[in-house]
Amino acid sequence: MANELYRKGMQEMRKHLGPEADHYIENIKEISPEFAKVNVEFPFGELYTRDVLDDKTRELCTVAALTVQGFATPQLKIHVHAALNCGASRKEVVEVITQMIAYCGFPAATNALMGAKDVFAELDA
Repeated sequence: MANELYRKGMQEMRKHLGPEADHYIENIKEISPEFAKVNVEFPFGELYTRDVLDDKTRELCTVAALTVQGFATPQLKIHVHAALNCGASRKEVVEVITQMIAYCGFPAATNALMGAKDVFAELDA
């Protein structure tokens, strides 16, 4: 039975990820229910529900962070979708990734840009 923080986190996750939220968490639950629980409760139940930043800003920050990591392309794609769902434009997503060149270098930023391009193509198909 889900607790209140989990329910709150799933509600927030659905706002950001759309209908893919449930599928995303179910995939994680198959291998680790505890990991899925933490994935919902901590970022989405606790952080994303704070009222200091709006959802669009939170997602653009997440795109920036995942870009700088340079190895999180699957998660980056999820959050590019989420940024668009939360009102960011494609141009804003690309601009955030472009700015990250100064902090992570061209290889990581290029990987992020190509990930965003994949998301845009998927949405256009």
